[in-house]
Amino acid sequence: MRKLIVLEFLTLDGVIQAPGMPGEDTSGGFKYGGWQVPYSDNVIEAVMHKHMNLPFDLLLGRKTFDIWAPYWPKHSEIWPPVMTATKYVASNTITSHEWKPSVFLGGDIAEKIRKLKQEKGPDLHVYGSANLVQTLMKNDLVDEFWLKIYPLTLGSGKRLFVDGTIPAAFKVTESQISPAGIIIANYKRAGAVETGSY
Repeated sequence: MRKLIVLEFLTLDGVIQAPGMPGEDTSGGFKYGGWQVPYSDNVIEAVMHKHMNLPFDLLLGRKTFDIWAPYWPKHSEIWPPVMTATKYVASNTITSHEWKPSVFLGGDIAEKIRKLKQEKGPDLHVYGSANLVQTLMKNDLVDEFWLKIYPLTLGSGKRLFVDGTIPAAFKVTESQISPAGIIIANYKRAGAVETGSY
């Protein structure tokens, strides 16, 4: 069974929109595209190099795919495995693309991803894809979160955790803090929420 791992850059107030560059995603009037760039340091770069070179296939929302498809083929020397990984794209509007290998999942996305997880193959990595991630969380399809939490707040923008996220417990499996103050933490699903009383 394949694990589904959500890898996100987010602010202290949970914003995941357009971390990489201005103009990446200006929907909703978002003005802070590229907010992660000033915090780059050798620790976050080493972590990303490790994550980007694990065996993986990609699971992407259509908007993230639209951003990545023109970019990565021209910059594949940075991330060679992205060219050979299968890109599974949640979309009801696109059925094919020249960036191969790509598979487009329309219709009941949650059910198709549930079946995809049962197949043999590398783990499924999800980057960005804010709308898709909400669907994954509501349908209890996320096995792990690999988060990079940046020391700033933006006040608005697409967030990782919103209304509709199911209650769930997680266990920290790796953590560190970079010199720039980025909290790098991997969380693995650990069953249901437990409560108690003092």
